[in-house]
Amino acid sequence: MAVAARKGRAMASLLTGSPMAMATTAQLGFLGGWLSRIPLPRWALITVAVAAALLLLLFLICIIRCCCCKKKPKKKERVNLHAVSSSTTANLVQPEMEDLERDAEPTGRGKLQYSLEYNFRAQELKVGVKQAAELKAMDSGGTSDPYVIVYLTSDRKKKYETKVYHKTLNPVFNESFAFLVPQAEVPESTLVMQIYDFNHFAKHNIIGEVWLPLVSVSLQHVVEQWSDLAVASKVEEEQLGEICFSLRYVPSTGKLMVLILEAKKLKRMDSDGLSDPFVKVYLILNRKKWKKKTTSVKKNTLSPYFNEMFVFEVPFSQIQNVDMVISVWDHDKVTKNEPIGKLFLGCRATGNQLRHWSDMLSNPRRPLAQWHSLQPPDVVDKALGLKSHFKLPLPPR
Repeated sequence: MAVAARKGRAMASLLTGSPMAMATTAQLGFLGGWLSRIPLPRWALITVAVAAALLLLLFLICIIRCCCCKKKPKKKERVNLHAVSSSTTANLVQPEMEDLERDAEPTGRGKLQYSLEYNFRAQELKVGVKQAAELKAMDSGGTSDPYVIVYLTSDRKKKYETKVYHKTLNPVFNESFAFLVPQAEVPESTLVMQIYDFNHFAKHNIIGEVWLPLVSVSLQHVVEQWSDLAVASKVEEEQLGEICFSLRYVPSTGKLMVLILEAKKLKRMDSDGLSDPFVKVYLILNRKKWKKKTTSVKKNTLSPYFNEMFVFEVPFSQIQNVDMVISVWDHDKVTKNEPIGKLFLGCRATGNQLRHWSDMLSNPRRPLAQWHSLQPPDVVDKALGLKSHFKLPLPPR
């Protein structure tokens, strides 16, 4: 043991004698001297040191996160601004000039000056087409060849045209036209003035139009004014008139009773602005004409009163296969009678016609009257798809 003690002291002397041991001892001596000056216990100093290290670490983490967060939004902002182009942003705030011109184009067709004068004694409306200005150019040379068509919606067959003025956007027409319009029908009429561009080899293009309901104009004195041309509307369906009739069906006897009551606002067919209307009622069985009845002719009227009854024998087993056609005609002694309008009822019908027919079948032995608007004859004939005309005998009971 004495030998071991001597060896340990020898090793200690060697270590303390080395340079590293001397430096470490010096550092520990310096720290120990500095710490010994602070009037705190050693455990408190260690706690303060750990807390300071943690605060420093948290501070460094916050700085790093702030720097990273600031860089990422800048990239996103650049991407977003790049995706929303300058033109799109401008459109959201203020439209381009091209868009403004496109939007203004429908109303930039020019304007028309005209005059109206109504003669209450002669019941005549005089329309003066004065001039047009700033018309839209329809030709490749930047001009147009304008002329005006004038008519009333109450009589579309009677139309007037002005002369054609070539290569101008500011034509002066100075033409007048007269329409016979009964005073009672003035509020129901609309004056239409359409300006067209004349073309020798193609369809004439409409530049614009003015629709003027006469009910909105005071005709107690001469009217002279300018109106902006509007975009041409689609061709309005011509008003052919209305007819009122009653239907009654008795299933037990198979009798279909049709009472033609009256009509109103029929289309003018004669040169005097009136018509000589009469009504045809015929049945169609399995798409073939079957039976027909005709009313008397009412002279010189657009609102005839008939009050005529027709009775058809239609077995209950066939009522679902029957179509009934109501047609109004204009009688003419010299030329061929002309159809004014038609409509048909039955299970193949639609709208008010189907509703009226269904109500009749749902209420047997009860007469049901209703008003119906007349339709163009060719439209009704096409919907019916009629076959060749021949009589079909009644099926046996």
